Amino acid sequence: MNKFNAEQVINGSYGEMWYDGEYMAEILAGKAEVGYKRTAVPQAGKMIEGQKITGLEPKGEFKIHHVNSRVLKKEQEALKKGKTAVHTIIFKVDDPDAIGAERVAFYNCVLDKMILADFENGKMSERSYGFTFDDWEILESI
Repeated sequence: MNKFNAEQVINGSYGEMWYDGEYMAEILAGKAEVGYKRTAVPQAGKMIEGQKITGLEPKGEFKIHHVNSRVLKKEQEALKKGKTAVHTIIFKVDDPDAIGAERVAFYNCVLDKMILADFENGKMSERSYGFTFDDWEILESI
């Protein structure tokens, strides 16, 4: 693409999230990425080692308005039974001005923590969660 129109840049205000199939209207931000584990590969006749990807490190995060206890309840239910809470998370961004929508599903997500309480006088309450996942699927792309 040599040129683009300014209105085609995706506005994050149109981001959406589903958590185990439930729509999360309180979403503020979402991000997921796959980092690379690399191994140095020495090569004869070269001073600089090459790099080979030998593993992946998928992780993500989301931030929500603290409107209800839905995430807390799901985490607690599993943890009190000695189980790992595993989730499916879907992020979508669908700006009407953009040339399409992006939607990605993340499978076998495990949150980094369970938040029991977090507030500050005079501020709107938010909750931020990091997570790892072991598979993903691009459902829509531009």
